[in-house]
Amino acid sequence: MGSWESRSEEALATLVCRRLDGPASRILIGGLGMGFTLRAALDALPAGAEIVVAELVPKVVSWAKGTLAHVFGQSLSDPRVAVEIRDVHDLIVEQIGGFDAILLDVDNGPDGFTNAANERLYSNWGLRAARAALRPGGILAIWSAYPDDAFRSRVRDIGFSVEEIRIPIDRDRSDYDHVIWLAKRPA
Repeated sequence: MGSWESRSEEALATLVCRRLDGPASRILIGGLGMGFTLRAALDALPAGAEIVVAELVPKVVSWAKGTLAHVFGQSLSDPRVAVEIRDVHDLIVEQIGGFDAILLDVDNGPDGFTNAANERLYSNWGLRAARAALRPGGILAIWSAYPDDAFRSRVRDIGFSVEEIRIPIDRDRSDYDHVIWLAKRPA
């Protein structure tokens, strides 16, 4: 986690909200981080929307309410937000058709790099579970620190239409980008 560059984390939410077929009523954010995705979602979603944030590490939520409260502002006290300290995978498999969008920023990319258990989110089985948790026309958005052509193909093979967006992390250089995959479930 870092606060030096947050454009791609913000884009994770704004790109999804612009591409949904109608106003989102319920989205899931996997990974609280420093709250950049959450803040962007709050700015883009209507008053009646519900945002569920799944954070696996209780200390991250403690930091958000304490040491990093100045970064989070009023995000966590917004009535549209419910923070659950649990694995986003568990919420996904429990909520068949429960979300308009699922935004995942839980690792460095579509691998279990920081936590081996994250592999299940990006496996064929995990992608099918995410597809089932989305309402028709819903979007699964995945943040990555790097491109991965094989992963993009795997997402398409599961039955999503896939858009890959590269976000330069340095405005003065274009040789290193973060990647966001937007995987839309057919309506």
